[in-house]
Parts: sequence; structure tokens; C-alpha cells
Amino acid sequence: MNKYELALVVNAKVEDDVRTATVEKAKEYIARYGGVVTEVEDWGKKRLAYEIQHMREGFYYFIQFDAEADCPAEVEKHVRIMENVIRYLCVRKDA
Repeated sequence: MNKYELALVVNAKVEDDVRTATVEKAKEYIARYGGVVTEVEDWGKKRLAYEIQHMREGFYYFIQFDAEADCPAEVEKHVRIMENVIRYLCVRKDA
């Protein structure tokens, strides 16, 4: 199993419960494809480097997980079309 990190930037204009549900949905996708979430970091609301979809701020989340090599591609396929996710990035962490 490899270690991965999924970074999510979630829309700052949605309610807290919607934002929490968005992160939970991403965690469900990881679990569905055989991954095990080890940690979730909530960095809170941050200013974006540049405007995205007329937004200047977003909530940052970093989800660490262990999974097989095919899991990140499957997770990205679903996160890509999530309505409240502005940006995402899934990277493999070095051991």
C-alpha cells in the first residue's frame, strides 16, 4: 500500500454542513476503492492565489490515506465532478 494525500479546496459560499458533507463524500470515495483514511487536516478558510469561478476564498482540506496504486485515479474521477470542490490534487507521499 502507498501513502497518498488528497488536497481539496471547497467553495467558501456554502453552509458548514454542506462543506462537511463534501469532505465526507470524498472520504467515502477513498474507502469505496480500498483506501484507508489516516488523517484529515482542516486548514480553514484561506485566500486563493487567484480568482476561481468569481471566488476569492476557499476552505482547504488535506486528506491523508493509504491505498493501492489504482485508487487515486478512481477517487479523482469522482472528486472532479463534485459540485462544491473548486480545486483538488492527489499526490503520492514519499515513505
